[in-house]
Amino acid sequence: MKKAVIFDMDGLMIDSERVTYNEYVRKLHMLGHDDFTEELYKDCLGKNKVGICQVFIDHYGDDFPMDEVWDDVHVWIDESLRNHVPKKQGLDMLLKYLKENNYKTIVATSSGRQRVDEILKNAGISQYFDDSICGDEVSKGKPDPEIFLTACQKLGVKPSEALVLEDSEAGIQAAYKGHIDVICVPDMKYPELEFEEMTTKIIDSLEKVIDILEEK
Repeated sequence: MKKAVIFDMDGLMIDSERVTYNEYVRKLHMLGHDDFTEELYKDCLGKNKVGICQVFIDHYGDDFPMDEVWDDVHVWIDESLRNHVPKKQGLDMLLKYLKENNYKTIVATSSGRQRVDEILKNAGISQYFDDSICGDEVSKGKPDPEIFLTACQKLGVKPSEALVLEDSEAGIQAAYKGHIDVICVPDMKYPELEFEEMTTKIIDSLEKVIDILEEK
């Protein structure tokens, strides 16, 4: 019997991955790089800042101005999300269902605290969550299970009593390593077979989580 649902944020609840990719393309074009492909960006999905920066350094070299790129891109993204937070299909319906049926809920995301609080507020969904844990509050980022295991501790549930909702391979792997059932709702990348086999199910919209919970 599931008692709690753990939500990733970017790409799962918030349709922000495409926005982020486009801003990286814009910044890199300004720096003379026109080779930042979707495939390269997909290597960043689900990772914390350290992991994302490493993807760029591995591709562009140690002298790549990562701090400048990171700061400019995330200022632009935050400005965009301040004006409008695009929510994924079925999110509001699922959150209302979980609230009405007394499930515990928590956001577990690689993003930092200030950004998370602002996005949840601007999206009008803060009231649906019992708690949140952010990437700057754990020592190891996804695919390490620390963030999800800490989320379970915060909610006072066992890993077997929780369900993780994720869109990224790093997030799927983190849940699997923590022995927590995970449902994937893919965003820009459908998981490779290795990660697909780690999931409980793969679905195309959040509202279908309700049917899965009612089957239990």
